[in-house]
Amino acid sequence: MRLDPNLLIPSLTAAALIVLISFPVHEFAHAWTAWRLGDGTARLFGRLTLNPIAHIDPAGTILLFLSSLVGVGIGWAKPTPVNTNNLRGGRGAEGLVAAAGPLSNLVLAAIGAGLLRLLVLLACAGTEIPGFVANTLFIFVQINIALLLFNFVPVPPLDGSKVLFSLMTPRQQWQWRPMLEQYGVLLLIVVAFLPLFGGQTLFGLIFNRVGEPLIDLLVGPVVC
Repeated sequence: MRLDPNLLIPSLTAAALIVLISFPVHEFAHAWTAWRLGDGTARLFGRLTLNPIAHIDPAGTILLFLSSLVGVGIGWAKPTPVNTNNLRGGRGAEGLVAAAGPLSNLVLAAIGAGLLRLLVLLACAGTEIPGFVANTLFIFVQINIALLLFNFVPVPPLDGSKVLFSLMTPRQQWQWRPMLEQYGVLLLIVVAFLPLFGGQTLFGLIFNRVGEPLIDLLVGPVVC
């Protein structure tokens, strides 16, 4: 897959916004939720902050920028440390902490889409809007939705696996969690990289069936 040359700068700019805004908000959401539920581990490690420097993972950042060059945009920040033994709320608490991160990406996508809608209204009113700005916002929305869906894939070490484990009975966790955690990376490779569905990966299929309609819903029709 090749990126349209006209979208190169907007894609890299959107990737920078993800590193500076989305990743910190995502990890802060984990840290804040854990703190509110009784675990201050992330706070002790300086992760209860929106400062991007506290959350940047060099490998995840490099991958985000490289994948943005081919129109994908997948990367990660440093995982937020959580001691589940300190959490109040029973088995569901771990799931709440895990879900907080991806849901923050949905909120950011909605904010980006709202700004994009505003630009459309201004353009319809005769205000000249640089295409660079509109394209950057749209790609920002796309990447946040991709991060939302990708993180909710129920495969370790993604957040979705912790949500899944929180919904299991103790016996089910005992049976399935060790195996899923042992082979999680291999399963993740299958989900993200193997074209098993007519040349399409499982995550690509999920994004097409769920992500794109969600983006259309958030952004709305671009008409005056």
